[in-house]
Amino acid sequence: MASAAEQLAANMNFGAFQKATELHKRIWFTLAAMVIYRLGTFIPIPGINAAAFKHAFEGQAGGILGMFNMFSGGAVSRMAVFALNVMPYISASIIVQLLQTTYPPWEKLKKEGGEAGRKQLNQYTRYLTVVLAVFQSFGIGVGLSNSPGIVDQPGLFFILSTVVTLTGGTMFLMWLGEQMTSRGVGNGISLIIFAGIVARLPVTLWQMLQEARLDSSRSVMVFGLIALSVAVVLFIVFMERAQRRLLIVYPKRQVGNRMMGGENSFLPLKINVSGVIPPIFASSLLLLPATAVGFLATAHLPEWAQWLPLAAGQLTHGKPLFMVAYGLLIIFFCFFYTSVVFNPDDTAENLRKYGGNLPGIRPGKRTAEYIDYVLTRLTMIGAVYIALVCLVPEFLAGPTGAYAFGGTSILIVVSVTMDTVAQIQSHLLAHQYEGLIKKSKLRGARR
Repeated sequence: MASAAEQLAANMNFGAFQKATELHKRIWFTLAAMVIYRLGTFIPIPGINAAAFKHAFEGQAGGILGMFNMFSGGAVSRMAVFALNVMPYISASIIVQLLQTTYPPWEKLKKEGGEAGRKQLNQYTRYLTVVLAVFQSFGIGVGLSNSPGIVDQPGLFFILSTVVTLTGGTMFLMWLGEQMTSRGVGNGISLIIFAGIVARLPVTLWQMLQEARLDSSRSVMVFGLIALSVAVVLFIVFMERAQRRLLIVYPKRQVGNRMMGGENSFLPLKINVSGVIPPIFASSLLLLPATAVGFLATAHLPEWAQWLPLAAGQLTHGKPLFMVAYGLLIIFFCFFYTSVVFNPDDTAENLRKYGGNLPGIRPGKRTAEYIDYVLTRLTMIGAVYIALVCLVPEFLAGPTGAYAFGGTSILIVVSVTMDTVAQIQSHLLAHQYEGLIKKSKLRGARR
């Protein structure tokens, strides 16, 4: 028999959505915030020659700058105030998560601090975001100032204004993302990245269709990439919803004259625990050498370093060495990040504390070992799945340059969409529960 929650979910329709006025406000707030973000990606930083920078950027579009430009919705190619996007915040969040497992004071703050500890760790994340944003914007300011023809008046003032502008843009986006999370629907930071990727999709699709129209030999490749992208979306939805559920049994206990407990529940383990972090990290590491060599191309390299451009050129989209290294790094980061965000020992301890146990397995160490055993095999499946999703489109995306149709971007778009839809459904479900409670109170008052 279906539960009350399942029956409510089955009865949700457009009429229920129309009555959820609070949800309407949240959706409109989210859309307004995304419009503000998109406007900021078209405002260039002061003192830069936009035409000269665009020409210089085209020579680096295949490196890490191209990937960051995809995530920022084209803000990097325009050197807009939101060029850094929320990448410093994401990097800071990952660093803080790593330190929570290795730095004892922060580990204690996470486990025993409760809500106050969580807020303190969030504050540390904000501080680290400022540090990373200042460091990155300073490097950008120095690099632009030393590039001839890109800056109207290079010097210290331009560097300082660039640091203030780009750091301020990142902090504003961080605040905007937090507001979207609390007052809108979905995760604000994820939606900002989602908006950047989706904004580039029509432009990329139009460019691909124009190339197919001008060159008939590329038509099959372009339409094959589009068909493959649709298949990848379906595959991602299937894998992201898949989970292994471990049965948890709570023994019966007597409280006074009543028997309590004896209920069963499940511990859901996702196939892809690490999310989209592994392909982002892997892409960043592999594209850094090509980007660095691209910046040094104008300089005179010594004779012993003449091989660097050739070697770095093999670590770009579509190259065999890039494919192999990309797949191996994705698998490595899947296992590494899963070990950071999921601790089997803590899970086993929580189960023992609340009296739950896995059938046939002793509580404590044996439970932790079994959970780790299951999670390791699930992570292997998830790592292969992420590697396939990111590598298969590379065979077509590399030659066409359509990185917006790459596995990483599709994975982010689908994951964020599924999460946002799930939150909308939860808001509708809560609204229906409130309606049922009000009706029951009215009936009770009439009686």
